[in-house]
Amino acid sequence: MAGALHRRLLLLAVLTVSALLPRAAAVRPFVLVLSGEDFLKDPSGAHPSLPSADGDSEDWDDFADDSPATDPLLSPSSWIPLLDPTTPSPSGDQPDPPSDALFVAGVRAMISAASSGDEAAFSTASAQIDAAASGGHPGAQSALAFLSGAGMTRPVSRSRAFLLHKFAADAGDLQSKMALAYAYFRQEMYEEAVTLYAELAEAALTSSLISKEPPVIEPVRLHSGTEENKEALRKSRGEDDEDFQITEYQAQRGNAAAMYKLGLLYYYGLRGLRRDYGKSYHWFSKAVEKDEPRAMELMGEIFARGAGVERNYTLAYRWLRLAAQQEQYSAYNGLGYLYVKGYGVEKNLTKAKEYFEIAADHKEHGGYYNLGVLYLKGIGVKRDVMTACNYFLRAVNAGQPKAIYQVAKLFQKGIGLKRNLHMATVLYKSVAERGPWSSMSRWALESYLKGDIGKALLLYSRMADLGYEVAQSNAAWILDRYGDEHICMGESGFCSDMERHLRAHALWWQASEQGNEHAALLIGDAYYYGRGVGRDYERAAEAYMHAQSQSNAQAMFNLGYMHEHGHGLPLDLHLAKRYYDQAVEVDSAAKLPVMLALTSLWIRKNYAGSFMVNFIDSLPEMYPVVEEWVEDVLMDEGNATILTLFACLVTVLYLRERQRRQVVADNPQQPDGAPN
Repeated sequence: MAGALHRRLLLLAVLTVSALLPRAAAVRPFVLVLSGEDFLKDPSGAHPSLPSADGDSEDWDDFADDSPATDPLLSPSSWIPLLDPTTPSPSGDQPDPPSDALFVAGVRAMISAASSGDEAAFSTASAQIDAAASGGHPGAQSALAFLSGAGMTRPVSRSRAFLLHKFAADAGDLQSKMALAYAYFRQEMYEEAVTLYAELAEAALTSSLISKEPPVIEPVRLHSGTEENKEALRKSRGEDDEDFQITEYQAQRGNAAAMYKLGLLYYYGLRGLRRDYGKSYHWFSKAVEKDEPRAMELMGEIFARGAGVERNYTLAYRWLRLAAQQEQYSAYNGLGYLYVKGYGVEKNLTKAKEYFEIAADHKEHGGYYNLGVLYLKGIGVKRDVMTACNYFLRAVNAGQPKAIYQVAKLFQKGIGLKRNLHMATVLYKSVAERGPWSSMSRWALESYLKGDIGKALLLYSRMADLGYEVAQSNAAWILDRYGDEHICMGESGFCSDMERHLRAHALWWQASEQGNEHAALLIGDAYYYGRGVGRDYERAAEAYMHAQSQSNAQAMFNLGYMHEHGHGLPLDLHLAKRYYDQAVEVDSAAKLPVMLALTSLWIRKNYAGSFMVNFIDSLPEMYPVVEEWVEDVLMDEGNATILTLFACLVTVLYLRERQRRQVVADNPQQPDGAPN
């Protein structure tokens, strides 16, 4: 029941635009709705942050063609080279400095100890990281901040974790900047948060130019409600997945759509596959031989990016042109970009605008974004900030990362839109989380699928420290699900039950703050039943209210139950019925438990203090969660018989009550209860 009731929220920001636009396939679903009050009344006025009105294609966007010297993925603080043996060392062929060597040895040993469940080795690794941090290594300071905040091999100290992240961030550690920005965000210190997230969002987008990898993330939630998300996990097993094998078989048999799909999976590294440009190029090449227009467009992108091949704008133009001729309208966006920059063709802003408009007319988010840049910077057109805003907002609702970044900047600077640092922070954060550090989630998932739960927990916990909601809920779920296994490292050795409960509770709480309705529900359950915390009905009601505000049917049911029994909320049978009815309206799967609950309400109203009421009140003690009780009862044939007899008894009571009332109605002068 809980799994059926659980609904994942992907809404990052809700605000109302004149119309809700259809969304094209995008990296992550996004809805941004604005009212007229969010726009400046006179957006045409000059703003110091606006580029000069005579801008040209050299000032196309905020991400220069010349890649920065340092790839964030290969920074000395990154854990990725320690997880992926194919990733080159940040120092290349040069020997690592002593502080780097100590940091690398410590983190590698920590990951290995988490994997093997060796508490002594974990403590030794922690000491190595501590020594490197004392020497001023920013990566070690960042890792030590993570251990301090979580309470691993040392007492929990949020203040020390914050200070260490601050030191590391000041030294340039991007992971600590993520953690610091998230800490500011939670405290509603938006001036500080927006500055850091803006820097990180830009780093996330520029890193895709360095590594020639588009900023795509594919977060996988391990659980659906309280149960393992078997379907999502099955689809994340890469080449071992049955669906992949079927697709591969179809591609080998000459199916063009299957060839394209395989190429796409390898190109982006989706569904548990490692990104492999060689295989993606192979399958795209096979698909274009069969005139698959989507593969033609991707071939154009491959040559424009130089992804696994030598960059060749002439070939990029050729493939994009062929795709566009076959009505692959998103290819017009790529063609327009080539004309703006003069790559492989003669620069022509008029033609570029024409192509962008064709793409936009067919609801391609890239066309919206590029038209927005044209109008914002006055490139080939008269500057029009309001028009630029409208195009950017359409691209945002289609999940275009650069458009999200641009709208965040408009909110931050107050260009075209009223200055709104909270909204700017939310938008920047969503882009920053596409940075190269997000690839750690892939290793966490891979570890989980291989049964290496300790390593998965450590990596998800690290990402949770950086503010990733999916990682927070995954780490919390692992702590709850695998509590009997030695995978949780505590202050001294393995976690005690109390340490594990408190850590899971903190992670669920953080996830609930970011819109995870199931997390809020579990927090409510923890307070209601006293799991890992003191029983507190009022705080349970607050958590259920939070989940109910996100249209969670189970939370509505629980609030109805609390009103029915006066637990943490006023005893109010009318409000109880209202919440029960709302649960069914939100999710029809709640029909059975709501029917039983309404029956309970009827019995309580008409037979107060009776044996039946006492029996009903005792049920939660035997089965803590009403939904689980219903499932357990119905799963057993003997219990089904008992339930049937119970229903018959309720029916008899109901018929007797109706008969009694009918007698009273027919004999209004006769005292109630008098013999006939």
